[in-house]
Amino acid sequence: MKRPVVVIATHNLDKLREIRKILGRGPVAVKSLADFPPPYAVRETGKTLEANALLKARAAVRRTGVPALSDDSGLEVNALGGRPGVYSARFAGSGCSYDDNNRKVLRLLKGRPASRRGAVFRCVVALVFPDGRERLFQGRCPGRIVDALRGVGGFGYDPVFLPAGKKKTFAEMPLAEKNRLSHRSRAFRKAAAHLKKIFGPSAR
Repeated sequence: MKRPVVVIATHNLDKLREIRKILGRGPVAVKSLADFPPPYAVRETGKTLEANALLKARAAVRRTGVPALSDDSGLEVNALGGRPGVYSARFAGSGCSYDDNNRKVLRLLKGRPASRRGAVFRCVVALVFPDGRERLFQGRCPGRIVDALRGVGGFGYDPVFLPAGKKKTFAEMPLAEKNRLSHRSRAFRKAAAHLKKIFGPSAR
């Protein structure tokens, strides 16, 4: 029996690879936007993670005609008043790199002790269906910002984020270990559980 298709609404290959690992072989066939050419872009104009996740998922449904999953994630640093938050991907400016963003966070926190470097990674996943049904799922991972880049794995702020109770940053962890802890994993596992309720148990 052919499995129903769900598209992951992202062009970020690092994120797509991570999400596929999290979802595994469930009741749906996971496709990417690359499976529905030509490519297109969605401006993330929302003021919240929830708004941006819904913007991207709704656009993917319109483009593909199949259910879509999209996430927006942000690093919220206590000492920075919750920044970069919804602006995490472009914190250092338009066209910035992961490294640019990390170095800006480290610069802003320079000299602060570990007790004042608390942060939380937050992820919101939107699941949107062609018939208009919508659901949001949230995942959180508390931790703190280390005082220097550590590790070469992962992406985004992984080299500066140390999960609570751990000795390795996300960038120092194998992907399987990160996926047991991460904000994105927690949110997508909730979405996967909801898909199983709708479409049945995992495919064989």
